[in-house]
Amino acid sequence: MFDLKAIRDDPQAFDQGLARRGRAPQTPAILALDKEWRAAETKAQELQAERNKLSREIGAAKAKGGDAADLMRLVAESKDEEARLGVEAARLKGEVDALLAGIPNLPAADVPDGTDEHGNVQVRLHGEPRRFAFPAKDHVALGEGLGLMDFARAGKLSGARFVVLSGALAQLERALGAFMLDLHTREFGYTEISPPLLVRDETAYGTGQLPKSADDMFKTTNGLWLIPTAETPLTNLVAGEILDEAKLPMRVTAWTPCFRSEAGAAGKDTRGMIRQHQFEKVELVSIAHPDQSAEEHERMTGCAEEVLKRLDLPYRVMLLCSGDMGAAAQKTYDIEVWLPGQDTYREISSCSNCGEYQARRMNARFKPKAGKGNRYVHTLNGSALAVGRTLIAVLENHQKEDGSVAVPAALQPYMGGLKVIRLDG
Repeated sequence: MFDLKAIRDDPQAFDQGLARRGRAPQTPAILALDKEWRAAETKAQELQAERNKLSREIGAAKAKGGDAADLMRLVAESKDEEARLGVEAARLKGEVDALLAGIPNLPAADVPDGTDEHGNVQVRLHGEPRRFAFPAKDHVALGEGLGLMDFARAGKLSGARFVVLSGALAQLERALGAFMLDLHTREFGYTEISPPLLVRDETAYGTGQLPKSADDMFKTTNGLWLIPTAETPLTNLVAGEILDEAKLPMRVTAWTPCFRSEAGAAGKDTRGMIRQHQFEKVELVSIAHPDQSAEEHERMTGCAEEVLKRLDLPYRVMLLCSGDMGAAAQKTYDIEVWLPGQDTYREISSCSNCGEYQARRMNARFKPKAGKGNRYVHTLNGSALAVGRTLIAVLENHQKEDGSVAVPAALQPYMGGLKVIRLDG
């Protein structure tokens, strides 16, 4: 959501921001509805003031024993008209809100312009893409070769875009999630949260999944939504609250299953675990002071990068262009891990600063130490990391010629000391 006053004051700047997103101008429609809404509200207030005056005149007339019938009729007509205007104002305000709710966040000034991933800019590169003296296998060949990754049985249970992991690979998935949580809570100061996996409409609306991404989510028969990311419940922890400035930034993390219908991904990444309906992810969320959110964004991205460094996985950090960011973000870094089996980098994390976009939708504010009134917080979120894609990266980057996989040193304590995953166990 956006500050209507800011749009009124500088509609050109607003439309220029939307143009960077590849969107047509919206201010003519917004301001036309806004003008009608404010006119209806103003007229209703004027009628109330007029009725108050008439009421005093009625009292005076009755006190003198006069006839107040005409005045009373005017008051009744005024009440009816005010009620009508109230309904009209509410309708117009609803139309304004609905229009604003469907508009993506405006890009930050330092976000490069572009229409798709080809406009993204590499910020840094860590490690060299891994090359082997033998033909590299992808994670599907490795997992099935080990007898520990089963797509056929998952299909029998649930259909396409599901997997059954067993034995050491199921343990590896659990080890990755636990390792990430321990790193973020013990070293980076995040508080672990175990949130609900089902949320209401207003929760999904608060972080911007609704109304835009309804088709990409699963909805239960009683109207709750399965979370597409832990960002949804974690960010909404502060919905409707006024926070103490001294407690900012607030940093929380969760390791949860995530559920996505992948409605717009037909025919895309159909092989393996890259794009599934159910996957696990460790999510980072920060609720920050507006003056600190840019710094917090860099810090969060660094926390996500540290996971890859400790797992000895080559990666690069990309600054997304204006046309490739998610709708709620004003600036996003994607971290892309090297996958030898695909001979390319693939996204494993997105870390976004949403500014006050989500905070306005959630009405999440803080009370400044100095000055009057309350201010909207800034919200940030990042994958740190997607567990399934990290498992893919570990398999492909630490594979051996015989089809076995070396367990990174950081994960060995979580694997009971296991150093190599082999076909014979």
